[in-house]
Amino acid sequence: MLTDLFSRWPLIQQIRTGANGNGVEAMSERTRNLRPKTDGAEVARSICPYCGVGCGQLVYHKNGKLVSIEGDPESPISRGRLCPKGADTYELHTHSARLKKVKYRRPYSTHWEDLDLETAMDMVAERVWETRERTFQETKDGEVLMQTTAMAHLGGATLDIEENYLIKKLFTAGLGMVCISNQARI
Repeated sequence: MLTDLFSRWPLIQQIRTGANGNGVEAMSERTRNLRPKTDGAEVARSICPYCGVGCGQLVYHKNGKLVSIEGDPESPISRGRLCPKGADTYELHTHSARLKKVKYRRPYSTHWEDLDLETAMDMVAERVWETRERTFQETKDGEVLMQTTAMAHLGGATLDIEENYLIKKLFTAGLGMVCISNQARI
């Protein structure tokens, strides 16, 4: 029994096998059975949302739960590397102190209140439409104009060309906005 215990010690295993001590001979039964946190998880390729570079990310999920977000080694942009914000994407999504409600401070108020997302989105849509209705110019000096300069849109650089095309169509043709730009050109 004592010899069995000694034979499992990493040093004895190294001497017996001639190994260098950083392989299975240095592992306990517990460490031999450990698996990566992504073991058995599905992976989805994604793009980091935090700037215009477009670094590739691997998003691991299992049973409807986010498991890990890592750099994608096959990305021609980042080759598996992420900046501090990109590397912290998992924590930014799963941290227990992450805000899950929209914070809103009414005009002249001294405190913030929580709104559910649907209420906040309705408020934004109402304000956009009210601004368009109030400021839309159909003509100027007898010429057809069909625009408003009272609103602007600054798009994010991580959107693809199709998404930017649809946004431009919505805001120009649908709302008459002419003040449209995109972070991607910066």
